[in-house]
Amino acid sequence: MQIYKLISMIYNKILQTVMKLNWEIYAHHLDFAFKAKTSRGEIKQKEVFYIRVFDEKGVSGWGECSPIKGLSPDGETDYMRYFQRFKLTIPQEINEPEDLLKLIPDDKPALKMGVETALMDYIHGGKKLIFDNDFSRGRVALPINGLIWMGDYDFMMEQLEIKLKEGFSCIKIKVGSLDFEKECSILDYIRKKYSPSELTLRLDANGAFSSEEALDKLNVLSAFGIHSIEQPIMPGKYLAMKELIRQSPIPIAFDEELIAVKGTEAKRKLLSDLKPHYIILKPSLLGGFSETAEWIQLAEAEDIGWWITSFLESNIGLNAIAQFTGNYQINIPQGLGTGKIYHNNIDSPLSIRGESLYLDLEKSWDMTKIRK
Repeated sequence: MQIYKLISMIYNKILQTVMKLNWEIYAHHLDFAFKAKTSRGEIKQKEVFYIRVFDEKGVSGWGECSPIKGLSPDGETDYMRYFQRFKLTIPQEINEPEDLLKLIPDDKPALKMGVETALMDYIHGGKKLIFDNDFSRGRVALPINGLIWMGDYDFMMEQLEIKLKEGFSCIKIKVGSLDFEKECSILDYIRKKYSPSELTLRLDANGAFSSEEALDKLNVLSAFGIHSIEQPIMPGKYLAMKELIRQSPIPIAFDEELIAVKGTEAKRKLLSDLKPHYIILKPSLLGGFSETAEWIQLAEAEDIGWWITSFLESNIGLNAIAQFTGNYQINIPQGLGTGKIYHNNIDSPLSIRGESLYLDLEKSWDMTKIRK
């Protein structure tokens, strides 16, 4: 069964619910355990917003809104105020959940993600069971890549050694913050120790290369046996991107390129016209699981590969994204291993063992860190 239809079936269960639902929102500041750098600067703290939907019987569903300033369309939104206004538009009884999501504008994808997750959790009895599959039942694990954050040379090399010792066979390295020659020296070091058949290397440029220099840099990087590179140039430069995809010696993956594209036909046109090799899917940026499922459906129709990546969510959001991913037959590493990066994450059954993410159902959730 197509996942897109599965989500619709889950929504239909809400149609049977005529009980009045209550809504609350909580702000939570996540503190990084290290200096988290991207090509657009350093992030020291991440603010997320938890949405709780609950009924008169005490059943609660939780969702997470996880925007990032400077990266998300809704990164500058004052969610505590915005949600209170949004709450006034929610029907007293949730009879048409898809219509409820339509009340949320497209420039608030994190809110769509949070509301959708909270409703799905509520439907399943508030047990953090968002999708019922082998992953959510603790029967199978999801393969994930190891992420190397930007930083100075020594910091990146330290992370690399840790990931290799942990047994990762697929490493994702963010590039664009160091001198290009230093980044190449890191890749050269890796390749002298591990061949492409032993270790898969993914790169993420976050649009750091200019259109003029991108092809030259990709030609240099190709010598290191790179699996793919995410968003080598900034999104929206369609002609430059199309030509780069045509000439690039490294498969190109879209990430930020997908954010502003709304509507089925616009999505289909982007993929059919530009023909990226992969798309990287972040539900918090795309507007939740229905939107993500549609991107997957359209990509597969164009024979375009894909994988799912978290967006610095806490374990509440990561749990929902991982369970959504568990609906698919996964045979390549996903980008879901971010749960360890915070000092004060929400304690959960999510666990990483080697290069796999799984739910350890012997562990329980602890929501006591969430305060109004």
